[in-house]
Amino acid sequence: MQKKTAACLAGICVTISLLMCSCSSEQYTVSFDAKSAGTAYDQQTVSSGKTVTAPGEPQRDGYAFLGWFKDAGLTEPWDMGADKVKSDMTLYAGWDKDTGDTISEGGGDKDFSSLRTPGSQETAYEYASFFQPEMDGVSQPYVGDTMPYYEDGVYYIYYLKEAGDSYNHSAYLVTTTDFVTYTEYDESILEASHSGGQDSWIGTGSVVKVDGKYYFFYTGHGDGNILEYAEKIMVAVGDTPTSFEKLAGWDITPPAELGQKQDFRDPQAYVDPDTGNIILTVTASQGGTARILKYTLSPDLENAHYDGIIFTNPVGDFWNLECSDTFKIGDTYYITYSAQDDTLWYASSDTPYGPYGDPVRLDGKLFYAAKHVEDGENVYMVGWARRSESVSSTQDVAAWAGNLAVQKLVQLPDKSLALAPVDSIADSFSVRRALPIEDTHAFVQSGSAYSYADAFTCYESFMLTGEFTFTGQGSFGLSFDYNGRDDKNKFITISPADGMLRLQFNEGGTLITETAVNLEPGETYSFTYIQEGSVGIFYIDGMASLTVRLYGASGKTIEVFAENNAVLFTSLREYTRP
Repeated sequence: MQKKTAACLAGICVTISLLMCSCSSEQYTVSFDAKSAGTAYDQQTVSSGKTVTAPGEPQRDGYAFLGWFKDAGLTEPWDMGADKVKSDMTLYAGWDKDTGDTISEGGGDKDFSSLRTPGSQETAYEYASFFQPEMDGVSQPYVGDTMPYYEDGVYYIYYLKEAGDSYNHSAYLVTTTDFVTYTEYDESILEASHSGGQDSWIGTGSVVKVDGKYYFFYTGHGDGNILEYAEKIMVAVGDTPTSFEKLAGWDITPPAELGQKQDFRDPQAYVDPDTGNIILTVTASQGGTARILKYTLSPDLENAHYDGIIFTNPVGDFWNLECSDTFKIGDTYYITYSAQDDTLWYASSDTPYGPYGDPVRLDGKLFYAAKHVEDGENVYMVGWARRSESVSSTQDVAAWAGNLAVQKLVQLPDKSLALAPVDSIADSFSVRRALPIEDTHAFVQSGSAYSYADAFTCYESFMLTGEFTFTGQGSFGLSFDYNGRDDKNKFITISPADGMLRLQFNEGGTLITETAVNLEPGETYSFTYIQEGSVGIFYIDGMASLTVRLYGASGKTIEVFAENNAVLFTSLREYTRP
């Protein structure tokens, strides 16, 4: 018995020894994913329980290397000196964009802890870039349709003023040299007639300079039940861009072939550089179809010739194409307009005033009535950001007029157009702030339920920048706390499956506005978001923009979210103004 026992013990020892030898000789493959660095690394064969030999540090232009991570979401750093290999694996490089700045404390942040209601927050905001007229007693006026004009370094932005001391949408003026700060003119530039008549309401127009004179073409809107024409094109004349007198007896009426006398508005004027004539485009309808017309006027306004229709609405059921504008970038001509209760559109042409190709939407319906202005270097679209009649509404943002909003217009290589942040506005956010997370990246992954992760702070005014990469087709984006309940969160949503960038309320349940964007899984995209007060514009850089209105979010944490997707947000930054 003793010999058997000894033999058994010896056999067990041999078996254990063999197993130990087998385990220690197990070999695993370690791969390296440098993520866009352009550096290829050979795989390493590593014995089980051993460490990885640190490869040379990868280099990527414009980025700082954060180290190697166990997962593509960069949630677990790999310690080259301590972590042991236990299976085949891939290590992922972490990157942070080198923005050349450092985190500082900032200062002067407004305390919103006592301002819990959307209304109290809105009243406390001090708008700058998203200009809002000063209070008139207890009434808050708003910016309606804009009419921008540029001269000698100054942008003159005429607008139809809603509420306050404005009588029937009279035209007012605000000027700026940088789109960051504005000078407001208290008195109206062009006032609606208090005695009634053709211009008892002022409608949109434009300003043009001819032979040292400034002409303010505008829409005179009167009572169509009393007057023969509900709308005519009228004009005021001035020696400076800040003072105009109406030219009595001068008007343009709808041509008879339109077959209607109600809808004839929004004159946009240009000077033909070859002839010196004034070209005027006017929006109208014919047979219930929205159209844009063209006129040629002599410089002395003595002759006005109707040239015909240059654009007919080919999509949707729009009865008017408001605030049309035409201009040239490079060798391509563009026409823009805002469709009733819809969005800003543009179409392009190889020749002035058409024929135009198929129209395409720009931004969503909260950026409305925008017209172009150019300064010899850049082209901008100047419009207004829509508001809610009730700031506590979680169902719509549909009121007329709001805050002034300006975006830079960019021509892409294929000659399509995109909106981008105005450089001076982006540059005004120069103080980099600490994030409510330790890293500059965040990973969110979720099934059918929403998953959230803290990312930023909603200050009174701020700018966010970063990059994102996704692998699925579900939605993701930024989530703004409205009242402490997830089901009331307000989303800026990217929906790859639908090809849409959206503003949604009630945790995605209520669609407010949207615009198209086509994104591919596995690709990395950069974003910029600028918010001041309750107005924000979200950019997927070089591709799409979406103007949003977010009441009640100030002072709270901004989260990133995802559903049915895995999304890595990297190089996250938040900036405020000095």
